[in-house]
Order: sequence, then structure tokens, then C-alpha cells
Amino acid sequence: MEVLEKMLTYRKYREMEFDDDDNFQYELINGELMRKASPTLQHQRLVRKIAFAIEKHLESKPIGEVFFAPLDVVLDEHNVPQPDIFFVGKDKQFILDENEQVVIGIPDLIVEILSPGSVKRDRIIKKKIYEQFGIPEFWLVDPSYKNVEIFRLVDGTYELADFIEVTGTVKSLVLEGFELGLDRIF
Repeated sequence: MEVLEKMLTYRKYREMEFDDDDNFQYELINGELMRKASPTLQHQRLVRKIAFAIEKHLESKPIGEVFFAPLDVVLDEHNVPQPDIFFVGKDKQFILDENEQVVIGIPDLIVEILSPGSVKRDRIIKKKIYEQFGIPEFWLVDPSYKNVEIFRLVDGTYELADFIEVTGTVKSLVLEGFELGLDRIF
């Protein structure tokens, strides 16, 4: 007899209780609870720099809102990642569920910052999920090699639109007019 493993649902995930001394963050990926360690100082600095730059851009061009982890993004019943940074345009404000205090739907841009323990999850697993759900733009920020990869959805598939390293500038199609020099990130 074959035993099938039951996938965890978003409702069950929300009902879970964790110990007060639990220092981990959790995401629901393909119905599996994924535990990730607390972010490092370096990780938090990168999140702050990028999110702050996006926020400053949005002050002069109010086209949406920027958010950062930990915040659930409910893509479907079995996929609830907590992207490091993400942007939701004004035309998608309806996905910001004020009652549940989560995002239920597809953000316009997701940024993941790689760490030694997240490379496979961010570069392969989550990238595939973001592609599958049609996230228009996805950035991978690699602090080890000081580079940023920008993927854009073209006909349902991510294509590498830009690879910024050394002294380049990060530019976004989703955040029209946004530019951020690599020297301001690293």
C-alpha cells in the first residue's frame, strides 16, 4: 500500500503556533513548511538599502507600495513565501488583504537576497514558483559575489534581462525610472 504525504495548506499553516523562543521564520513552499534562520546583519543591511531606495523612488513616483519580510504572500493554498522585498503596484492594491494582514495574490516585483542556506531555495525552488505564478520581475541579490540578476517574465518564462556586477546600475521595468547603483547596495 502506498502512503501519500498530505501537503500543508495555507489555513493549517496560519493555525500553527510556534514557541516564543523560536528564532526561525517559516514559509509554505509547495505544501511543505520551510524553516529559515533569522537574517544576518549583512542580509538586513541589504534589505534596508534596497527597500529604502525603492521607497524613496515611490515618494516621487507614487505607483505602489514596497514591503519586506516577514510578510506572507499567499500565491495559492500551498505556496506562501515571505520574499525579502516585494512591490505591489497601485493597480493591484486589491491583493493587500487588510483583514488577514497578508498579501493574497501576485506582486509585481520580488527581490530575494541569497544567503548560504538559501541558495537552492531562492535560486531554484522559489524562482520556479515565482515564474509559475507570473511574477513579472524577479531579482536575485548575491552578497557573496556582489551582483544582482534581474529576471523578467517573457511568454510565461523567466529570461535573464540583466546581470549587474562591479560598477553597474540596477534598473527595473516594473518600477519605471528606478535606478540604483551597485555601489549603493554593496
